[in-house]
Amino acid sequence: MKITRRDLLVAIIAVGATLGVVTLAQTDKPIMGSSAFDWNSIEVTPTKIGSTRKFFQAPTATLDELECHVTTLNPGETPHAPHKHPDEEVIIVKEGTVESLVNGETRRLGPGSVIFQASNQIHGIRNVGKVPAVYHVFKWNSPGMLKAKRQSE
Repeated sequence: MKITRRDLLVAIIAVGATLGVVTLAQTDKPIMGSSAFDWNSIEVTPTKIGSTRKFFQAPTATLDELECHVTTLNPGETPHAPHKHPDEEVIIVKEGTVESLVNGETRRLGPGSVIFQASNQIHGIRNVGKVPAVYHVFKWNSPGMLKAKRQSE
């Protein structure tokens, strides 16, 4: 029996389709569609440094995962030491004054300020004000990033 180019093409397409279906079936969370979230309906979870509200953390049609949470940081507190990770994030300061470590430089920022943390760059944040600082965090994992993270752990 001779295998033709057509046979190889059909086999490659079949394998690709099968892998795609298996990958979708392994997603443990449904894909998030358009949604609206009421601030007052999101549970507040106290932490030793303030509190957090987790709005969502789910795959979307184009991302392995999209996350949004809001942190309330007590005066003088930091959520963690400066660190880096492969995912990118955007932070939007809602209330208070923070210091953000960006590109090795500390920046003092207030309400309405936006911070972009690029992949694998050291960053950190600290409340330097006299009142709680509140900020929204948006993080995402592009296709394949979660799998790569799990394999490296």
